[in-house]
Amino acid sequence: MVPRLGHIAFLNVLPLTYALAHGAAEGLDILRATPAALNGRLEAKNLDVSGVSSITYARHADDLLILPDVCIASDGDVRSVLLVSRVPAEEIGTQRVLLSDKSASSHALLKIILHRAYGAAPAYEIRVLTPDDPVPEGAAASMFIGDDALELYHRPPKGIYIYDLAREWKQLTGARMVFGIWAAARSFGAAHPEALRVVHGRIAEAFRRWNTVKEAAIGEVLSDGRFTRAQLTEYLGSAVVWQLDAETLTGLRLFYQYAAEDGLIPHAPAIELAHV
Repeated sequence: MVPRLGHIAFLNVLPLTYALAHGAAEGLDILRATPAALNGRLEAKNLDVSGVSSITYARHADDLLILPDVCIASDGDVRSVLLVSRVPAEEIGTQRVLLSDKSASSHALLKIILHRAYGAAPAYEIRVLTPDDPVPEGAAASMFIGDDALELYHRPPKGIYIYDLAREWKQLTGARMVFGIWAAARSFGAAHPEALRVVHGRIAEAFRRWNTVKEAAIGEVLSDGRFTRAQLTEYLGSAVVWQLDAETLTGLRLFYQYAAEDGLIPHAPAIELAHV
């Protein structure tokens, strides 16, 4: 059988993108998409393993296992998960806030932060957003993730307030924020444990080897001129945390606790890691 792997099409997983382009994809069926799209595919069992929004596991823990060792997290500023606002966050109140249709975990994170840190209860709407029109008419603010958010971070529009949601989470909790994980369908792990070990091994190895390939990998994505080498080197060197260690798991559990307390998920799930 050919394992079906969902791959997040964002720069924050460039180590894995590079590895897949240089041999790690051999024998795998790869689907590249946004986190929101991959969430749905894994939930529907159209993928065996995928990078997904961390909140997806909380909503489907009975059907999924978290792969150990790897994640997409931050310990402070991440630069690629932003609230972009016409007004200071403390003035948002009940105004309209737009949410990127590419995300899921960040929707929950923003709601937690606006509720707990700013006492806001906005009217939320999920829609397609672009950096060219970051806060469309009629909205007070918008939430961006991924490469679009990183672009806005480096080229902020005039008269707009920018809030890094990972920094806001760190200030609120003191913990790391886990935006994405790699999860496997429990049924796949049970039926094909060796295939799951192979897939996990390739993912983990891609991040372990990052320091040896980062110059070449960054060079391959500079051609569109969207970011400079210095910007990507800093972003992929300090802003993004890929190690799912004890400290990161503590942050993930706290995120699930707050999401449950705020009614964003039914309950905080126990975290079960795949045996690989």
